[in-house]
Amino acid sequence: MNRRSSLISLITAGALLASLAAVSPALGAGETAGAAETAAAADHAPGPKERNAHWVAAWTSMPQLTEPSNMPPAPFTQADSVLTDTTLRQTVHVSAGGDHIRLRFSNAFGGAVLPLTKVSVALPLDGRAGTGAVREGTTRRVTFGGSASVTVPAGAQAVSDPLDFRVEPGSNLTATVYLATGQASTALTSHPGSRTTSYLRSGDHVEDADLPGATTTDHWYLLSGVEVWSRSSTSATAVLGDSLTDGRGSTTNGNDRWPDVLQQRLAAGAGPARISVVNQAAGGNRLLNDGLGPNGLARLDRDVLAQSGVDRLIVFEGVNDIGTAAATLAAQKGTADDVIAAYDQIITRAHALGIRVYGATLTPFGGNTGYDDPDGYREGARQTVNTWIRTSGRFDEVIDFDRAARDPQNPRALRPSLDVGDHLHLNPAGYRALADAVPARLFRQSPLPAGFGYN
Repeated sequence: MNRRSSLISLITAGALLASLAAVSPALGAGETAGAAETAAAADHAPGPKERNAHWVAAWTSMPQLTEPSNMPPAPFTQADSVLTDTTLRQTVHVSAGGDHIRLRFSNAFGGAVLPLTKVSVALPLDGRAGTGAVREGTTRRVTFGGSASVTVPAGAQAVSDPLDFRVEPGSNLTATVYLATGQASTALTSHPGSRTTSYLRSGDHVEDADLPGATTTDHWYLLSGVEVWSRSSTSATAVLGDSLTDGRGSTTNGNDRWPDVLQQRLAAGAGPARISVVNQAAGGNRLLNDGLGPNGLARLDRDVLAQSGVDRLIVFEGVNDIGTAAATLAAQKGTADDVIAAYDQIITRAHALGIRVYGATLTPFGGNTGYDDPDGYREGARQTVNTWIRTSGRFDEVIDFDRAARDPQNPRALRPSLDVGDHLHLNPAGYRALADAVPARLFRQSPLPAGFGYN
């Protein structure tokens, strides 16, 4: 081969390599890319056969046994069955986006098998939360092992087949379920504190664009997760919490709980955009004892460690343990010690799976009728727990919600402008203050330190 031919071959090979680089998927670990290539990779959702991609939790709700007052309204609850010949339509707010999704349905607390006859997803009309109408032409059938129906054993869950369906981060998604025979038990799995309106109508209306005359209820039933197929650089941060994370005092259909606001803040450029924030909280939940839902230590595996793509955990729980323990010096000392021991166990178990754990200090409850006590024993326990969170070094980072929410003039109480009125829960401005108190740097990608997971 002469020199001219060699030169032409080299130029041709260089052009070919350049064109391949321009259409290449995301670079692997340890590789670098220019600014334009990085931006292009961020906008490109991975296909099902691409490397360096995985499932990531985009929305979750903590499953729990439905209390009698939170069961589906009549006629959808009968003496020994529930949701017979019923269409259930619900909207959820997804934190991460992608071109491929799958759903999780939970029968964790069901008293019988859960037969789902048909399932569909769609985009809600005008993108709104809590609406019974969907955008025409967006409805898609969901399958399970290729079948339109699935039977979920008692205590189990079902994960759907992957579905080609585009969702944007921070958007709402509609899921519709039809149960022909219903569930032959009134032990039903749900998430009562949805702060989102759901719709119930007799008959099969899975593919209907609207549900006129439907019965509404502000609870989620059966659906426990939405996942997106995303790049390996996308991860989920789970939040283990109680009503302060579940959003008591937030706006129904407003998606303004503090985890929602945190996701919005990160997506707006305050931190890495490829972070999903998923809410695993329930009102009244405690770390040490069952109450409204299983205790935090009991549900950690299901609600955090088994969730797809989780590499960070925020723990903001313990105020209900303190508030429901006796207002004596001995009882509160024991409760503070037990809460700290629970934190230590959560950290140990999460670290074993490579999950960073961030501890959030407990917010004040001074003036609350049920939790505040005149001798200040519960406040003393809160201070003991918060001091440990701040100074022990066990958490990978500390998020100081106490400092963000307390009244500077009365540190044992909430700032009046953030108080929903019961001196325990926050209003939307208060939840925004919590979200703003989370440092964006906590979500930067970085290697785990040497020895991580030893304890």
